[in-house]
Amino acid sequence: MKKIVPILVFLASLQLFAQEIAPPKNLELEKVMDTYHGIQVEDDYRYMEDMQDPKVLKWMKESANYAKSVLDKIPGKEDMMQKMLEMDSRRSSIVSSLLISKNNDYYYLKRRPEDETGKLYYRKGYEGAESLIFDPENYKASGKENYTIDGIQPNISGEMVAVMLAPNGSETAEVIFIDKDGTQHLETVELASFVSWDKGDEAIFYPRLNSADVTDMTRKMSMQTYRHILGDDPKNDVPVFSNTTNPELNISPMEMPVMIYDDITDGYYAAALSVDKAVKLYMALSNKIPGKWKQVATKEDMVGIPSFTNHGFYYLTFKDAPNYKVIKSSLEDPSPSSGKVVVKEPKNGNITGIYANNLGLFYAIKENGVHSRLFFLPEDSDESREITLPFVAGSIGLSGTEGSADDVWVNLAGWTQPSKRYHYNAKEDEFTLQNLSSPAEYPELNDLVVKEIMIKSHDGIEVPVSIIHNKDLKMDGNNPAVIYGYGSYGFSMNPFFSPITLAYTTYGGILVVPHVRGGGELGDVWHRAGQKQNKPNTWKDAIATAEYLINEGYTSSDKLSIWGGSAGGIFVGRSITERPDLFVAAAPEVGAMNTVRMEESPNGPVNTPEFGTVKDEAEFKGLLAMDSFHALKKGVDYPAMLITAGMNDPRVIAWEPAKFAAKAQNYTSSDAPILFLTDFESGHGIGDNKTKAFESFANVFSFFYWQSGHPKFQPK
Repeated sequence: MKKIVPILVFLASLQLFAQEIAPPKNLELEKVMDTYHGIQVEDDYRYMEDMQDPKVLKWMKESANYAKSVLDKIPGKEDMMQKMLEMDSRRSSIVSSLLISKNNDYYYLKRRPEDETGKLYYRKGYEGAESLIFDPENYKASGKENYTIDGIQPNISGEMVAVMLAPNGSETAEVIFIDKDGTQHLETVELASFVSWDKGDEAIFYPRLNSADVTDMTRKMSMQTYRHILGDDPKNDVPVFSNTTNPELNISPMEMPVMIYDDITDGYYAAALSVDKAVKLYMALSNKIPGKWKQVATKEDMVGIPSFTNHGFYYLTFKDAPNYKVIKSSLEDPSPSSGKVVVKEPKNGNITGIYANNLGLFYAIKENGVHSRLFFLPEDSDESREITLPFVAGSIGLSGTEGSADDVWVNLAGWTQPSKRYHYNAKEDEFTLQNLSSPAEYPELNDLVVKEIMIKSHDGIEVPVSIIHNKDLKMDGNNPAVIYGYGSYGFSMNPFFSPITLAYTTYGGILVVPHVRGGGELGDVWHRAGQKQNKPNTWKDAIATAEYLINEGYTSSDKLSIWGGSAGGIFVGRSITERPDLFVAAAPEVGAMNTVRMEESPNGPVNTPEFGTVKDEAEFKGLLAMDSFHALKKGVDYPAMLITAGMNDPRVIAWEPAKFAAKAQNYTSSDAPILFLTDFESGHGIGDNKTKAFESFANVFSFFYWQSGHPKFQPK
């Protein structure tokens, strides 16, 4: 019975839509059979991996046009879009990407309600006069591409800033240079993925992509860090750190080499980065670049990028400490193995972040994945003290100046508590509010309550779940609800305040965030428990959440939707393929839906540390188990789906969700809509302008409300 009402609604709505744009015909099958470790795997949609194939491209465009026509006709979608814009307009500005030089130069992005994307501003100190120094909307304005700022990096003196700009969500950045008075230098450095400044501010270091083409398999393989001297022709830039220049360092072709100069220690440091949380770190043996390097941290040290001052290096490590501990090493020998433990692994919670300055070490501990506390270890002490926060926070962010002064800023936020930025004076134990973003009131959110609970999953393990709903909620099973999750890379779904996301609740819906395994909410063990062969725990935790919500009367299967993006596509896709009866609708956005073939995409090989490789039998079986495309079965009553892709996506290539959508349309026995929407001028969502981002939210939320039978979203 659960899908009768949505199906009738959809059939009625088709009468309205059919006069305009017809749905594309289902794609034909072309049988391909692969054998992995003696296991045969059929893939009838392999040809779709060639997105230049005319019939594939035609289907993707027709599918996008049809999906848009359906979504735009949903009553209530435009009202939701206007609500989001109105809520956004209450803040005169939103500030992000703030970086402060050692000389107190503030560089940051600011977006006003009338702006489509963040613009670059400068001020001298917190109370200094603000000036707009760069507007990306004017960059190459005569062309067809829309550029957004992908990153900024002030130089050491603070007199100039390197600005990374990427077109149409491609994350293929070109770097320009702007003085603090807004003067733009003529040169442009292309294909950069990170920027740092050399000693004396005369040059930058940048890892260079091998291609601007997001479908090029060599794009991220064996990247090299180059040095560009300001004023020189970028064609003359030379590689200074890579597996080619330094083969003795055993940098993997799948690792990105990055390099920095540190003004505090007057030294050069480098890292080999991947999706693995454990990074390899190096120290130059002299100030001659390129030159010889010494490895100071291996994968076995299980550390991330350190925070360091003129007192030493602080490492957050999960070696023999799944809830993390902090090691301090000397400037002379910065290797973690030579250091000492200065903060022990906590018994309750896990350490989520550290920041060191001249006064000592600041660190945050999160309990049950949602409650954060702040601590301070003075430089001359072995005893930490807890810092009383201005309000109870779900998440804590720590930052300082580009140097090791006494400053530290603390960003606090919660699910229904707007983010606030404080300057903390450790000597006086005093917080001073220093928000750069303007405040706003959201009275329609005042009646929201947040429940933080633990539920039992399929194997008896307790999973933290955050539930956000109106205080007058009736537990009668008639409430629309959406489960939103991720569960990969050890990334935590930290409590965050987003009026645009919370707009979903203003129509009576319940927002549910399960902190599933594969994330980092409960430490490294929690991450490993949802990785590779353990990946089923990720979607089984989601399924357990759905069952709990239904059993407790929060919602019912004909009101419950599930949503996630990127690697969260596994969270969504495998939940609905394993238990389609629990959900009325699903929205995997730019999702990793065909993990068995992931290594055949440009960003696939670099992700093998997280998901596994088909070259290893055990890991292949894990990849097959998490593959939503291969989990689809003929004749199953699947829920409605809104599946999205970005044609310029450098992270999840568009053919992954495309193949899943085509197969789901062919295999489902339900008449519930399965829409596939490709954005041909976007990528992974990073770099989308305001209108595009808000429309994505409105599409998903209105689609969910339509399918759950909400009266405001039903065709007349």
